[in-house]
Amino acid sequence: MTDRTDIDAEAMRQRLEERRDELKALAETNQEARDTVDLDPVREGRLARMDSLQKQAMSQAADRRRKQELQRVEAALQRIEEGDYGFCATCDEPIGKRRLEVDPAAPLCIQCAEKAGS
Repeated sequence: MTDRTDIDAEAMRQRLEERRDELKALAETNQEARDTVDLDPVREGRLARMDSLQKQAMSQAADRRRKQELQRVEAALQRIEEGDYGFCATCDEPIGKRRLEVDPAAPLCIQCAEKAGS
């Protein structure tokens, strides 16, 4: 693979590192919302319990999405280190510059992403 001279890998690295730090900070601040809900059925009504459980489930779903994005970001940082950044993980063709500007963690070119349903 040749270098992607049209991509500023250092600027992308900085954006990815900032996003990684944001995701980690969000995970720490939302830990309490994901913890097991322990409600006293005598003091709490049924609707309050249902509301608490729903909030917990939503927080857990958001945490799963955050973890997936964090994995994508860390994989992109690894590709930068290895010199593979900017190339499709499937076909090895260059990923469009605009696509990377919108999503610096994109691992696939637009054609392969469409085929994969991403």
